Amino acid sequence: MSLTRPDLDALPPYVPGRSVPGAIKLASNEVPFGPLPGVVEAVTAAVTNMHRYPDMGVTELRGRIADRLGVDPERVATGCGSVALCDHLFRVACLPGDEAVYSWRSFEAYPIISATNAATSVRIPNTAEHGHDLDAMAAAITERTRLVIVCNPNNPTGTAVRKAELDAFIDEVPGNVLVVLDEAYREFVTDPDVPDGLVEYGDRPNVVVLRTLSKAWGLAGLRVGYLIGSPDVVAAVRKVVTPFSTSLAAQAAALAALDAGAEMQRRVDVVVAERSRVVDAVRKVYPEVPETQANFFWLPLGDKSAEFAATCERAGVIVRAFQGDGVRVTIGTPQENDALLSAIL
Repeated sequence: MSLTRPDLDALPPYVPGRSVPGAIKLASNEVPFGPLPGVVEAVTAAVTNMHRYPDMGVTELRGRIADRLGVDPERVATGCGSVALCDHLFRVACLPGDEAVYSWRSFEAYPIISATNAATSVRIPNTAEHGHDLDAMAAAITERTRLVIVCNPNNPTGTAVRKAELDAFIDEVPGNVLVVLDEAYREFVTDPDVPDGLVEYGDRPNVVVLRTLSKAWGLAGLRVGYLIGSPDVVAAVRKVVTPFSTSLAAQAAALAALDAGAEMQRRVDVVVAERSRVVDAVRKVYPEVPETQANFFWLPLGDKSAEFAATCERAGVIVRAFQGDGVRVTIGTPQENDALLSAIL
């Protein structure tokens, strides 16, 4: 007799980007520049009190995020990365058998989160341009749908939904269905037609915006995410958040990072410039690479994905292959990107 749920036997585990000693890692969408100024010092000071619990309400950090975004702190929840907060949204919205609609391929945690919350995944295939098919997603909503996710920009393809199509989609979603705008890569967006979910839809009670400090803000190793939603939704999320999951060190690091916004933006600008340079170069060999608004790009190589990743690894560069679909490549430093281009061009 099994002591665990038998349905989990068929659930694939989350697969992180690999780290290989001595190799360049372009597999995990991290920024390559190290912690922002002041972060190491803040963490060092915080750990002297590691024998004490952190502020469970994350009051100071929630207040700082709220001030930065121009919202009430009661509309902000924090957690162990935006992926944890996505899981919490499933917990507060879905009962067993309820449905969650999302694009596929998108963030590989979505089907895992859905299954572990006993929800039914409704996966809508990406368009031929590797983006969300919002018309098909809207058509897939039923009376059992409790939640729809729009990953914008989309991970792993980097494609983005523009304002006009997202306006129409959100207008069509029933008011009793949560629309989750996963904007983990928002800071890298340069296309003015790609909407800021909070600015455009933050006043809608059924819209929740997910963001993270793991990417542009350089805190991937400390896991700090946040969401902005209506007070009722946020209050429900805060009920199910694992107590003290935003650690003492993470709170201190996040506050220090938010003080270094100008340096964060300078680093993002470097990544964006490199993104343009690298994608232009790669398209000379792989013209099918779609436009990207994230800090990575997508090679839709299908069954050749593993072979491509192996070629890169032999050259000392680790990328992220999604077998049968494609390869995601993170933008690194100029020198790291040069090594990638040397391996594949």
